[in-house]
Amino acid sequence: MREPTIAKNYAETLLELARKATDLRGWGDMIDTVANAIETDRRLRMFLESPRVSAHQKNAIIAKAYEGQLPRNFVRFLQALVTHRRQMLIPVIAHEYHDLVDQVEGRVHASVTVAREADDAERSVVQTRLSKVFGLEVVPHFHVNPSILGGVVVRVGDTVLDGSVRRRLTTLRSRMLGGR
Repeated sequence: MREPTIAKNYAETLLELARKATDLRGWGDMIDTVANAIETDRRLRMFLESPRVSAHQKNAIIAKAYEGQLPRNFVRFLQALVTHRRQMLIPVIAHEYHDLVDQVEGRVHASVTVAREADDAERSVVQTRLSKVFGLEVVPHFHVNPSILGGVVVRVGDTVLDGSVRRRLTTLRSRMLGGR
């Protein structure tokens, strides 16, 4: 099995545990904290990667480190990852977990490219209109690219809505040149 598939399977398990605890966001914060620690703390990463330290020893240290700080089932989840030698997938699992939570809560993320920085009112209008178009709560992530000249380019998954001035000018040009 490939790593993204494995990570998604673990993320689904984590989602079920979070549902049982009725705390999707809290569990997301916990997995993010662990993932960030792995990505930023070189010593922790080396400890978790080391074949010289047994899974049993790693699990004992994890239990002691998080005892009383994190829910027992969450710690057991981390220990299961270590036991199955999947601990280095935690950052990928965290990303997959958040994607699953977005699906459960009816939310999608959109990449919104604009020609100039959008103010709060414009951001709100874009979010409202995109939510109506997709029939889901849309979380826009704005990017500035002056080369689109004006308008907006929206990407949600595989769907691209290109309302840029650049595209309109290109379309107009091809019509004019094609109509000779």
